[in-house]
Amino acid sequence: MTTRVMLISPATGSALRAARFDDGSPLDEAGERAARAAAGALPRADRAVTAPAPRCRRTAAALGLDDAEPVGALRDLEVGRWRGRSLEEVMAAEPEAVAAWLADPGAAPHGGESVVALTGRVGAWLDGLAGDGGRVLAVVEPAVVRAALVHALGLPAPVFWRLDVSPLSLTELSGRAGRWNLRCGRPLTPAG
Repeated sequence: MTTRVMLISPATGSALRAARFDDGSPLDEAGERAARAAAGALPRADRAVTAPAPRCRRTAAALGLDDAEPVGALRDLEVGRWRGRSLEEVMAAEPEAVAAWLADPGAAPHGGESVVALTGRVGAWLDGLAGDGGRVLAVVEPAVVRAALVHALGLPAPVFWRLDVSPLSLTELSGRAGRWNLRCGRPLTPAG
């Protein structure tokens, strides 16, 4: 039985606009408007889930997915003491730590979670869906989309940093018996 997992990245919020590591901030007004406008473009799903972060939950609600179930395994990459800080600030204060983090997917110099750990967590969730069949729509942070792609396609972990995920884009994976196929991200734009 084929399972289709449709990953939607959330609309923009203040942390993304300021290039800060997410600190749990919600959507801003422009992001909420964009999500409401995209609601009509959602594909059909049997089940909707969301990451527990406010930005993902608010995007799901603005998309009309009021019944989306929060799933802890889909939480964003935990960046420890870097949370809420801009990459520029962290690079100025800890240049060696940032370089190690970007070069080694197993590193977590911030005291949080490594990219390898994130990929394993998201991959376990994804593999748990493979036998269920049906269509699952998930609103998740861009790092979770990237981790899902690295896992599903068996990509080397350093590729994580080379995958760009735009706000309010849809990335589709379909699979059966542990083999996943990718339909690359497309923007969620209103039907017209």
